[in-house]
Amino acid sequence: MNTSPWSPGKTGFALPGTLADRMTRCGHSTCRCHADPPRLHGPYHQWTRKKDGKTTTRILTGDQLADYGPWFDNHRRLRELIAELEELSLAIAEADPRWNR
Repeated sequence: MNTSPWSPGKTGFALPGTLADRMTRCGHSTCRCHADPPRLHGPYHQWTRKKDGKTTTRILTGDQLADYGPWFDNHRRLRELIAELEELSLAIAEADPRWNR
């Protein structure tokens, strides 16, 4: 799998969505996660994204997190670069003297 870090000119793969580590309670009332104090299950590595207009969530294994983690970083960096490029493009377009005709 290509999990190379970000470098200019070579993005690598990019996955949209967010990653979160979640601790949960199960449905068994006698489980340790319902004790006082509770000892929750997890952490579970949760990937959430939009797919066909609906929110979907997947739980990643540790190996998947290691493989795909850099892809989430690449996607975040791509979005930052697009925002910078849009801001620069807008500034150039707004400064165009031909608007004042």
